[in-house]
Amino acid sequence: MTITSWPAARRGRAAAASLAAAAALMLALSGCGTVLRHWAARQPAPVASATQAIYVHGVRRTFHLYRPPGLAGPAPLVVMLHGGLGSGTQAEQDYGWDAQARAAHFVVAYPDGLDRAWNVGGGCCGIPGRTGVDDVGFITQMVASISREVRIDPDRIYATGISNGGMLAYRLACDTTIFAAIGPDSATELGACRSPAPISVIHIHGTADHNIPYDGGTGQGFAHIDGPAIPLLNATWRAIDHCAAPSVATAGLVTTSVARCPGGRAVELITIKGAGHQWPGSVPPKPLAARLLHLDQPSTALDATKVIWRFFAAHPR
Repeated sequence: MTITSWPAARRGRAAAASLAAAAALMLALSGCGTVLRHWAARQPAPVASATQAIYVHGVRRTFHLYRPPGLAGPAPLVVMLHGGLGSGTQAEQDYGWDAQARAAHFVVAYPDGLDRAWNVGGGCCGIPGRTGVDDVGFITQMVASISREVRIDPDRIYATGISNGGMLAYRLACDTTIFAAIGPDSATELGACRSPAPISVIHIHGTADHNIPYDGGTGQGFAHIDGPAIPLLNATWRAIDHCAAPSVATAGLVTTSVARCPGGRAVELITIKGAGHQWPGSVPPKPLAARLLHLDQPSTALDATKVIWRFFAAHPR
């Protein structure tokens, strides 16, 4: 099912023509960034996955929506952003968010980047980065669209992602105010972040990540990401959130730095010694996917999906 379907089309040619005329008029009046919606009465979003589409600046953008059974009352929403050369379907299959959503009763959206990449600032990444695709606008409109289909709690909207998707999570934190927290993995922040609002942040990173080096500098991946050292980026967000000094603890390969901030927010950095460019706790990527996506074998030191969700659940807006 897509949100651009026409449920009244069965009523005959005259009704279909009337709907088409109404759609054309709506597009003409509203201009770029219009979200195409059902023209009939809204129906509840289906349980399980459904592919949907919206139009942003005249471009059709797609996403997958997972709505688990048994939702009661306004539900949290997690936006899971795939990495470069990935897709929403790939992210849904690989990172375990549907199972976590069933267990904790929240909704998950898996948007698709154009040409399998996201524009996150600083010229990155791929064609969207070079051409200035409005991915912030897409995600913002997608959240609004989902909120009209499903009862979403506006104080519990979150964004997470791996690599290029994690970088878009940082861009969303810089340029929007709709998210309560973000959870980037194997990512960094690129481009200007001029006046970000306070937001909770959990970042997971391996010390042996060669695509986005933990200590900063240019990575070895196809995109040649050149970002700040991850501890410095984490300190920047502690300053944005006016946090207290962090407490640091190490257990095995995992070092966790947690800073408490005003308003119940927190900024957390989880470092995994020896881990590469990967989503901890996920299934190992197939050889072709690992080669194309420049992914390392997932660390077994923790389950990133469970860890990020626990952080999100504890940090509403």
